Amino acid sequence: MISPLRLFSAAAAMCLCLAPLPAAADDPVEAATVDSLEEWVAFLRLPNVTTQSTADIRANADWIEAEFQRYGYDAQQLADGDTPMVYAAWPDLSPDRKTVLFYAHMDGQPVHPEEWDQESPWSPVLKTAGGDVLPLERLLKGEADPDDRLFARSAADDKAPIIMLLAAMNALQAEGLEPAVNIKILLDSHEEGGPRTLGDVVTRNAGLLAADAIVMLDGPMHISNRPTVVYGHRGGAGFELTVFGARTELHSGHYGNYSPNPAQLLASLLSTFKDDCGRVTVEGFYDGVVFDEETKAAFASVPDDEAAINRRIGIAEADCVGASYQEAINYPSFNIAGIRSADVGASRRTIIPESATAAIGMRTVPATPPQRLLSLARAHIQAQGYHLVDGVPTEEERQTYPRLAYMTKGGGAPALQTPLTAPVGNWIVTSLTETFGEAPVRIPLMGGTVPTSGLRALGAPIMLLPLVNADNNQHAANENMRIGNYYAGVRALHGLMLTPFDDSTEEKDN
Repeated sequence: MISPLRLFSAAAAMCLCLAPLPAAADDPVEAATVDSLEEWVAFLRLPNVTTQSTADIRANADWIEAEFQRYGYDAQQLADGDTPMVYAAWPDLSPDRKTVLFYAHMDGQPVHPEEWDQESPWSPVLKTAGGDVLPLERLLKGEADPDDRLFARSAADDKAPIIMLLAAMNALQAEGLEPAVNIKILLDSHEEGGPRTLGDVVTRNAGLLAADAIVMLDGPMHISNRPTVVYGHRGGAGFELTVFGARTELHSGHYGNYSPNPAQLLASLLSTFKDDCGRVTVEGFYDGVVFDEETKAAFASVPDDEAAINRRIGIAEADCVGASYQEAINYPSFNIAGIRSADVGASRRTIIPESATAAIGMRTVPATPPQRLLSLARAHIQAQGYHLVDGVPTEEERQTYPRLAYMTKGGGAPALQTPLTAPVGNWIVTSLTETFGEAPVRIPLMGGTVPTSGLRALGAPIMLLPLVNADNNQHAANENMRIGNYYAGVRALHGLMLTPFDDSTEEKDN
């Protein structure tokens, strides 16, 4: 098995030495970072899978609320059934400063412990870049190498940024400094699983959470490991599509060549959604997607090595949707996530299945809202000669229509696009440039989806500031956080907190 640490090595080697400008020996930011490492490890030892234990989430909320309070910050739990969220803030919020709400999530993805290269995903392990286990004390004493990594569930996604925030605020206290912006923090307990309740919590606490800008600390940095700023994300929409054959499974010898096979029909139907080059053929699917010159320039400025990407994921060539990787993920996509029909392998039987089902996921962009793409998909299925039923076909429908299919209603989350000229983006870019001595990578739209829809009721512009290494194995076994990124993340947030924010020309179109 290929080591997880080497999956991204070729591209990440471009700039894995991410570090701030040289620090003084008595640097309070580095001191606060080292002091926070024990808290980070303690936080990671708390299981945090919402769908498996609400008691675990309450324990996480109790712990992080107490940590912020221990350092003198305002902190409280926001009621959300059995899985509260947590609010924290700098103690003195001034009307003379703009307010920034930092968002992160304290819940994590489910784990399969047997897939991890350590005793437990909840027992953090420090390793070298080559995978050798190191004493945890090396980390806690501030002696870890920047390329060492800490392995645990949520090590990167998303507990590291939470403790980074705490460390950055503690550094300000140690320096006797007031931040240049009012600092508020919202920690979600339902980002990775369970019902999406963020919108409800935000609506009930709109006054408390009111802000002039929102910065989401989620997602990975660019693969180059350069400081990264993301202006938006794709949305999502999905549905399941079932094609029906005969009323029951049939013997393939007695009925082959006579009774239509729904697996074959489904395969044929799905093939009509894309051409051989990977472009979606559904009429109107790409309507409204236009890139201005500034956006095209932003695509070109992202330092992607597409040959390295192809080698890393194991493909000879990419689909021809977009002229580059960045342009491709700024188009909506249609993806077959899985297909199910009868049996394969040792349990295979010589039958014609009665039905076949495909799970479909679509990524949306601002110009292509989820419900529009769902409607277009529905119309496309009907245009291929299918009669859509409301569930299992009735006997009358079976005798009337030669092609029967069921499409679930589906749902989705909208995409986000904050303008590339927005002052909130300029504020982050300016701060990162001053902190690290180089301009950050500016990504117009990242391919994944984060829950910004729950925050939009606040009416503030939203940006994403990823701080974790791209090869962190988020959502998978052996999730990890590069130590150099942890140190740099604290410094990035500290710099941002000391940079005044002027939104006098802010565009509110999100």
